[in-house]
Amino acid sequence: MALEQKLQLKIQQQLVMTPQLQQAIKLLQLNHLELSELVSQEMVENPVLEEEAESRTDQMTELQRAEQKSATPEDPNGEGNREQTDIDWERYLDGYSSGPSAGPGVRRTNDELPGYEQTLTRGTTLTEHLMWQLQMAPTLDDVREAAGAVIGNLDNDGYLKASMEDIAQAESIELDLVGAGLEIVQSLDPIGVGARSLGECLLLQASVSCPDDRVLIGILQDHMSLVEKKDFRGVARVMKVSHQRVIDAMKKIALLEPKPGRPFTSEEPRYITPDIYVIKSGEEYLVQLNEDGVPKLRVSDYYRRVLSGADKSEKEYIQDKLRSAQWLIRSIFQRQRTIFKVTESIVKQQRGFFDEGIARLRPMILRDVAEDIEMHESTVSRVTTNKYVHTPHGIFPLKFFFNSGIQREDGADVASEMVKQRIKKLVGSEDLRKPLSDAAIVKLLSEENIKIARRTVAKYRDMLGIGSSSQRRRHY
Repeated sequence: MALEQKLQLKIQQQLVMTPQLQQAIKLLQLNHLELSELVSQEMVENPVLEEEAESRTDQMTELQRAEQKSATPEDPNGEGNREQTDIDWERYLDGYSSGPSAGPGVRRTNDELPGYEQTLTRGTTLTEHLMWQLQMAPTLDDVREAAGAVIGNLDNDGYLKASMEDIAQAESIELDLVGAGLEIVQSLDPIGVGARSLGECLLLQASVSCPDDRVLIGILQDHMSLVEKKDFRGVARVMKVSHQRVIDAMKKIALLEPKPGRPFTSEEPRYITPDIYVIKSGEEYLVQLNEDGVPKLRVSDYYRRVLSGADKSEKEYIQDKLRSAQWLIRSIFQRQRTIFKVTESIVKQQRGFFDEGIARLRPMILRDVAEDIEMHESTVSRVTTNKYVHTPHGIFPLKFFFNSGIQREDGADVASEMVKQRIKKLVGSEDLRKPLSDAAIVKLLSEENIKIARRTVAKYRDMLGIGSSSQRRRHY
């Protein structure tokens, strides 16, 4: 068989994650306090950035004009990603700053701010976090039900202690479906939940963060017993690699989370600073971004003057810092504009909630907002992560407005969150000497034209932290 070498030209398109695009994506996921800390840190590290003393009314126009001249951070193929060796900063950055962003910012007096008790919230539990993702997952109903059973058997650290056979028997589910449900759970955030051992938990995380590190993957798959004994030379000998490679792999393992459910175990109340305010004005609702505590950035006039008389090395340094400042300012503007557009869409599609409260919350998924504002679902998901909105009915996480639907007997859909609140209200008004069983709750909801299974009532009750009827009964 003859061997020969050939040269071939191949054209293909691929998305390149430039540092600027990575920065823009990172900013999208930050909440108000995290953004404030990041901006303050950037001002320390980049001497070109300075805080603007007073806002100017023409900043929005300048930002929009600048945006038309170059691609946004979401466009990796645009001109914004081209290397620029000599930029006319005098013309381009004149008057260019980070605020105000897409929509009116809000500067409130102490009298207008929400009361302290309104900003306290119970932390999301691991079960709630996983069940929300499960409701959005594109899978079959029987697999989703099996995944819900798996989630119900996770401990506080996110581990599955019960065997799949026990789950299948207890929930009357086929064993194959439990296996499929476990795969769904192990694909959810945080990565590592649903693991049955420490090795499997770390392997799930490493398969995502370091899929090409064969030494790391091999250690987690086959040699955890040696790792527990800290016999790293034995691992190197068995795997036929250098001791240093094993050490490097162990450093990566040390960065993984052995208890993925850890962030969800605290029940301490947290002080919430809303990222957005939705204020009723007459018959309309105004969306205002909370910009308190976030410095408004601009490029220092001093360094722009120094640039013209600097030597080559100084000019390269200043231009690098100016380019970094440009991308930060533009990324902040893009973040604020995206949050504003997403919240406007939520207000439009959940008008019933803002008018009357949770009883009028309608089913909605990420795709509904993504199609409305012509953005990708992943962008909407990042924008709504870990952010809160202050409404006339209290402070809610943005993800609260995304929930699956339950069909009424008349064919109309009702939001699952509304059903949860209805169950909570029914339990809250029950006779504690004769508490409502799950079957009784199903019957009461059926009288309201809400078609729901007893198993679903039990699941929602567990998510609300409500015990069974026997646990709620008072005997005196």
